[in-house]
Amino acid sequence: MTDQGIVPEECVTLAGALADLARPIIIAHFRTGTAISDKADASPVTEADRAAEAAMRTAIIDAFPDHGILGEEFGPENTDADYVWVLDPIDGTKAFVTGKPLFGTLIALCHQGRPIIGVIDQPILDERWLGAAGRRSTLNGAAISTRAATLKDAWLYATSPDMFEGTAAEAFARLRLNVKHTLYGADCYAYGLLGAGHTDLVCEASLKPYDYCAHVPIIEGAGGIITDWSGGALGIASDGRVLAAGDGATHAAALKCLQGS
Repeated sequence: MTDQGIVPEECVTLAGALADLARPIIIAHFRTGTAISDKADASPVTEADRAAEAAMRTAIIDAFPDHGILGEEFGPENTDADYVWVLDPIDGTKAFVTGKPLFGTLIALCHQGRPIIGVIDQPILDERWLGAAGRRSTLNGAAISTRAATLKDAWLYATSPDMFEGTAAEAFARLRLNVKHTLYGADCYAYGLLGAGHTDLVCEASLKPYDYCAHVPIIEGAGGIITDWSGGALGIASDGRVLAAGDGATHAAALKCLQGS
């Protein structure tokens, strides 16, 4: 685990403050028929996404003008800096626009490309996961822990089967055949459930840094393991294939399925 000494306490405080900023903006637009636009890749975006990210960006620049920012809605800024904030104001916009409260605000701080602080904030359910390198992860301030399971008894989450294409689809199919149940549609919320010990595996592909960076400190700080599909550490430059598990044995078994070994 990353040395706790490189996690500035004022940055942990700011991560919570950023979630506090985003919450009322998102709540104000939820189930109100807010206008939806399509981005170049056909994914939806709303005014809530843009307004929440803009508010968080302003707070980061005011507090740490030398830090970089990588956000889903407004792109990269000073991302060569040692400390880079990675923001997804609404992870799960499709859930948000259809009134399903399983989306979340994702906030991460990376040090030299490696996530060291992570927040998953679900404003409608009033749930906030916080992870910081070297510390026990929490849900609404209470310590959380992952659970262990054999692969055949494991519950697996992925946002959608459509995120797997080509050889990734074949790999996911192998994994799905070796677990007890596979569920879809929870977006970032699935990682929160894993961190809190309610499910066993999350496997995804085609992700961007703002989709997964926040999960790394939360899962690791709860006793779980989260890597790419090669078993390597996740960072800003990872390829977007993610495997998270509640314990090492479950992770190793799932990795073998993905790799076909």
